[in-house]
Amino acid sequence: MNKKQKVLIIGGVAGGASTAARLRRLNEQAEIILFERGEHISFANCGLPYYIGGEIKNRSSLLVQTPQRFRNRFNIDVRNYHEVVEIHQEDKMITVRNLQTDEVYQESYDQLVLSMGAEPIKPKIAGLDSKKIFTLRNIPDTLKMKTYIEQKKPAHAVVIGGGFIGLEMVENLHKAGVQVALIEAGNQVLAPLDYDMACEVHAHLRSKGIKLYLGNALQAIHEAENHVVVDLKNGVIKTDMVIMAIGVRPESDIARKAGIELNERGAIVVNGKMQTSIPDIFAIGDAIEVIDFVTKQPTFVPLAGPANKQGRIVADVICGFDRSYQGTQGSSILKVFDLTVATTGINEKTAKRLQLNYEKSFTHSENHARYYPNAMDMSLKTIYEKSTGKILGVQIVGYGGVDKRCDIFATAIRAQMTAYDLTRLELCYAPPFGSAKDAVNVAGFVIENILTDKMHIFHWHDIADLQKRKDVTLLDVRTIEEYNNGNISGFINIPLDELREALPLLDSSKPVYVACAIGLRGYLAARILMQHGFEVYNLSGGYRLYQFIDEEKIEI
Repeated sequence: MNKKQKVLIIGGVAGGASTAARLRRLNEQAEIILFERGEHISFANCGLPYYIGGEIKNRSSLLVQTPQRFRNRFNIDVRNYHEVVEIHQEDKMITVRNLQTDEVYQESYDQLVLSMGAEPIKPKIAGLDSKKIFTLRNIPDTLKMKTYIEQKKPAHAVVIGGGFIGLEMVENLHKAGVQVALIEAGNQVLAPLDYDMACEVHAHLRSKGIKLYLGNALQAIHEAENHVVVDLKNGVIKTDMVIMAIGVRPESDIARKAGIELNERGAIVVNGKMQTSIPDIFAIGDAIEVIDFVTKQPTFVPLAGPANKQGRIVADVICGFDRSYQGTQGSSILKVFDLTVATTGINEKTAKRLQLNYEKSFTHSENHARYYPNAMDMSLKTIYEKSTGKILGVQIVGYGGVDKRCDIFATAIRAQMTAYDLTRLELCYAPPFGSAKDAVNVAGFVIENILTDKMHIFHWHDIADLQKRKDVTLLDVRTIEEYNNGNISGFINIPLDELREALPLLDSSKPVYVACAIGLRGYLAARILMQHGFEVYNLSGGYRLYQFIDEEKIEI
């Protein structure tokens, strides 16, 4: 990079601010100008819901970097309240409007970095102009919502959309003393999860008094007296405020007008060096299309972590270093009241859509040694390649230790590791922190057993067909007390510790489908039966998983 080159950056926060700071660290002489149409160039947008709920007490805590501090530390020309309205790529110029003075001027560049982010999707329905309807993208949105709650003291709120922002708002509105209903057009919350893993989240939300309207689309909104009336595909809700959180779309209008290539979703298309279709114009963050690290397919994943890394790469490339972005695997985590939900890699929906040769395994493990106080369950769903055992994705729902395990899986996926590799991981162990056989090891052990034919499995969605068959034995090996407290219709009960003595009662000509609480006793039963000549299948995830899904049918 020519040390006197001029780099313009449109947009701050994760991507733009990271680019500017890295550029300055690499080149003290470069002229760097950062344009931000709002007041704040770098704020904790992921923390905004927690300020509304009162978990974060001080507004100043949301400010990662003020314009003045950024200028002083990095010698960046920060122009907040400045909106870039047009890119003249032939002349390498941009047109800028000062939103405080309404002055319009042009600025030349050697390199231009687009980091406009994504904007909330607003459906084309009537009534969205009401002052009782809110979106959450920035600090002004946050202050507007918090002021409304403090001054109007709403008793009830409706959140439209069951994604990350939607669920964070559900929890924090509840914490602020507001009764909450959640509307989701799909049959589950949190699209990165598969339905079978989302059911546990649904149960937890309902246990906190949250009313779920799943598979129920928004039709219209209108005000009546002092309330907002939300018309759904099935039903009507009267509320005091509405939060729109149905997702985001890339903010890429100025790129489109400049002739920069976009995909069908409006995301800016870039290569591995974050270069757009126009020379010397780069794009990063929530406005761009990325490559899925696992599938190598183009996708849209608006997350802060990838945006920061992309900003660093752009700065390196501008400064002449050979760097490229290797793809996004969607590692993400969410607090849902007492639960923690985390995912990395692909889910089963994606594996099915792409017709991958995959299998899944459900396991349940404690967050630390069972005998140490306050051990709590984690539910894991691991997607893996059938032929090799390579880990493709994982979903974890639990009360403690979820972040640690998902980060290990994220590293494993990035390193192209297999289930066999998971069995060999030597992870930290002491009773307050983990188990000698960690949850990650256990997931590997179970998949290894499946891959090496030491155990065959069946899944919750196979049960309905099995219940119709007369040529199989359905066997529950839990204790009598557990069985009497709830069981799967059609399964007979022979406790594991009595199984050897009961072998003569079983027809060895029929395949045996075994269920237990979480899968462990089912595996032990399978090993006994297989070595006595039976064809055996163990219910992956056990009755615990089945029960969450079965109860969901009742709720719906």
